[in-house]
Amino acid sequence: MTLCPPFGLRTVLTSGMLVLALVGCKDPKPKNVAQVPIPEAAPIPPGPPVGTLEWAVNGEWRSEKDKARNKWRHPIKTLEFCGLAPGQKVLEIWPGGGWYTQILAPWIKENGGQYRAALLDPATSDQARMLSQSFKRAFGDEDRYGPIKTSVFSATSEKLTPDNSMDLVLTFRNVHSWMAQGMATKAFADFYAALKPGGVLCVVEHRLPDAREQDPLASSGYVQRSLVKALAKDAGFVFEAQSDINANPKDTADHPFGVWTLPPVRRSAPPGETPDPAFNRQHFDDIGESDRMTLRFRKPKPAKKESPDAP
Repeated sequence: MTLCPPFGLRTVLTSGMLVLALVGCKDPKPKNVAQVPIPEAAPIPPGPPVGTLEWAVNGEWRSEKDKARNKWRHPIKTLEFCGLAPGQKVLEIWPGGGWYTQILAPWIKENGGQYRAALLDPATSDQARMLSQSFKRAFGDEDRYGPIKTSVFSATSEKLTPDNSMDLVLTFRNVHSWMAQGMATKAFADFYAALKPGGVLCVVEHRLPDAREQDPLASSGYVQRSLVKALAKDAGFVFEAQSDINANPKDTADHPFGVWTLPPVRRSAPPGETPDPAFNRQHFDDIGESDRMTLRFRKPKPAKKESPDAP
C-alpha cells in the first residue's frame, strides 16, 4: 500500500520520490460533486477600423479629458460636414494645443493626404513661441501623425502655403482673435489664396445673435454669423452651407467674462486677476460649452471660356 504524504512533506521530497509517493493516491474530493466548467473569457469587441474617423476620435493616444469634449465639439459630424476626404491636403489654422490635430493628423496619414498647421508666429510673443514649440514636440511622432508641415500666421505673415495648393482649410474658434488683432480681413484673404479653385474653407466660431450689437474687437469672444459670411464673401468665397452641429441653445452669449466664463476655461475674474473663489459657477457650468456656428465656404472655380466657334 502506498501512503500519501501530508502536504508539508510532499514539498521537500525529490522529484523521483514525489512520483512514487503520489502513485495510488486518491483525490480527496467529495463523491458525486458536479464539476463546474470554467467559463471562457468574453471576446474583446473589435475597435473601429483603422483609418476611419471613429478610429481617430477614439484613438488610445487621446486623453480621456480630450475625449470628454467630443460631446461639445462633435468632431465626426463636424469634419464630415466640412468635407474632409481621403487624399486631401488639409490646412488647420492656429491649432492651439492640437485638440483637432490629434484626430486629423492620424486620419490624414492613414488616408493618403497631407496635414499642415499654420501656427502662431513665435516672433510675436513669448506665449506664441512656447505654444509653437509645444505643438511641434507633441506632434513630432511621424509614425502616428505623419510628417506635419508648419507655417506661421499673423498680421504680418507671408503666404501660408503656395497659392492654390490646399483642398481644405479648417479653423476652430479663432475669428474673434483675428478681429481683436485687426487681421480678420487678411485672414480670409490668406485662406482664399491658399486654397485650390473648388477648395473649401470651414469655420467654427462662437456665435453672437445677429440681432445683438457686434463689438468690432469681439471682446466677448462672440461673433455674428452674418459678419463671418461677409468676411468670406469679401475675400471671394461663395457661401455653401451652415449647420447647427455645434449649436447650444442654452448659451445666451452675455456672460460676465465673455465666452471664457463657460467651460472649459471657466473664468471667474478678469484676465490677469486672481480667480474669485466666491464666484457662483453653477449656472455657467450647467450651460456647458458655447453656442457655435459651423459654416462652409467654397473658392469658386474659374468660369469656363466659351469656344470661339460657339454660336
